[in-house]
Amino acid sequence: MDIASLEKFLQERIKVGGNSGALGDSITVTRDKTKITVISDSNFSKVQMAAGCRYLKYLTKKYLKKHSVRDWLRVIASNKDRNVSELRYFNISENEPKRKTEDPILCQEHQICYPSK
Repeated sequence: MDIASLEKFLQERIKVGGNSGALGDSITVTRDKTKITVISDSNFSKVQMAAGCRYLKYLTKKYLKKHSVRDWLRVIASNKDRNVSELRYFNISENEPKRKTEDPILCQEHQICYPSK
């Protein structure tokens, strides 16, 4: 999976004012080696921030499905505020006994951060 293509996908699909790809100065999408950061210049309430994070999670899932890796990777919140998400592999080992969902063995692939300024 190419992190640059995920960054491009998010830049093209994030809607601002009802228009896709029209980020302007209000939203910035940047990428490091294994991390994509989406920064909003607006001050959002906690409810609006949660809705924005759910929207970015939705777009990330859409990207995974488009590239046929949705069966291997999943998007999960990695902190209490749910403003940082990670892509992790599903536990697909067949030799190990079934584990509870609270205790999966996962491998971190990429991290996506959604902070606001």
